[in-house]
Amino acid sequence: MSTAPSALPKNGNALMRILVFTLILSVMNGTMFNVALPVISREFALSPSQVSWIVTGYLIVYAIGTVTFGKLSEKYSLKNLLTSGLCFLVFGSLIGLVAGSYGMIIVARILQAVGASVIPAVAMIIPVRYFAPDKRGRALGTMAVGISLGSAIGPITAGFVTSAWSWQVLFAIPVLSLLTLPFYRKYLDDAKGSGKKIDLLGGLLLAGTVASMLLALSNLQIGYVGIGTVLLVLFVWRIRSAAEPFIAPAIFRNRAYSSSLLLAFFMMAISSGIPFIAPQLLAGVYAFSPVMIGAAMLPSALITAFLGRRGGKLADEKGNAALLYVASTLLIAGFLCLSSAVGFSPIWIAVFLIFGVLGQSYMQITLSNTVSRALAPEQVGTGMGLLSMSNFIAMAAVTAVTGKVLDLGNTAVRLNPIPPAGAGLLHSNILITLAFLTVGMTVFYRIFFDNAARRKA
Repeated sequence: MSTAPSALPKNGNALMRILVFTLILSVMNGTMFNVALPVISREFALSPSQVSWIVTGYLIVYAIGTVTFGKLSEKYSLKNLLTSGLCFLVFGSLIGLVAGSYGMIIVARILQAVGASVIPAVAMIIPVRYFAPDKRGRALGTMAVGISLGSAIGPITAGFVTSAWSWQVLFAIPVLSLLTLPFYRKYLDDAKGSGKKIDLLGGLLLAGTVASMLLALSNLQIGYVGIGTVLLVLFVWRIRSAAEPFIAPAIFRNRAYSSSLLLAFFMMAISSGIPFIAPQLLAGVYAFSPVMIGAAMLPSALITAFLGRRGGKLADEKGNAALLYVASTLLIAGFLCLSSAVGFSPIWIAVFLIFGVLGQSYMQITLSNTVSRALAPEQVGTGMGLLSMSNFIAMAAVTAVTGKVLDLGNTAVRLNPIPPAGAGLLHSNILITLAFLTVGMTVFYRIFFDNAARRKA
């Protein structure tokens, strides 16, 4: 269920152009510090586990903030939420610019995360509120342009800035997002949701549940799983008993939404293996520096940015199922080709990354479009916020699992007979496993989603 086209506000196209720029900066801010961690670790004499909190702390707050801003959008205007979020982002960036201690860096990154989390929340809501269902795919494709460009520019920018100046200069880049604020305030409407109270206790229980799950994934400690389970039980109790719960249980009784959300989680977990395994492969097998890794991944990101809107157009004209099959085909080809190219020229890695990265982008477009069409207008804020959070947890899960597998080191097991023996076999095995998982999930989608939709039609 979606907003009727006649009720849609104007300025959608103008907002999407501004959103692309904001998404570029947001994605860059999330990835740049991965490159700077070794430098910060040496400067402050930090262990790997300590310095990793610069990224881990940011991501935990970012995930919680995304669904929180999605919920707040049901009560407050997007214009005011974006204003508050971008101000927090800039404030955290200014603290980071003058940070002289590890503690100040953590504070700066947390404040940045609080503010930056408004961006994915709003990015999911604008296409739904400002575009009719038959044009929404193009809008989501435009979002993919910003995400792809941010992914391409982030590592290269971080490498040059860290080498030429200082890691602190990285905090200056998100300040540029303040330039978009006058345009958002001009083009966003003043529409507000209901005047219902926000269930703070329910929000805190959800935040604790998400934080515990992410800590369990990143540290693989059973204690966090226990804490997360207890908090989840309390959260379920709260939303079932509160008069105005943080998340209305009715949204989960929407079978089309809940099943699409579950599908999106697994599909995003599999496709997110590409952006994580590629840098590990280039660094571990080919000994590439951060700048060289960014350069090798640049062509795939640029081509994905160029073709992003074409994927959205395909979803609008042929349906989400058609784009999902195209995305799955690209992902399977990318995983298989990358698995086979390990140990050969890195040029082949750069070429085959194009299939995988483009497939991941198309998968995100079709899943977001599918989930959005299952939501009633009053559920859009919470529903799309939950999707953003689900995507993030999926990415964190595949990152944690893949990282632990890579920690095992070299292996003699060969799942793909093409790569030469030696370093890289483990990367090859992971990639071909992801290819088989993509095949399995595509078959699952065909049986339980696509066929069901055809019968209903």
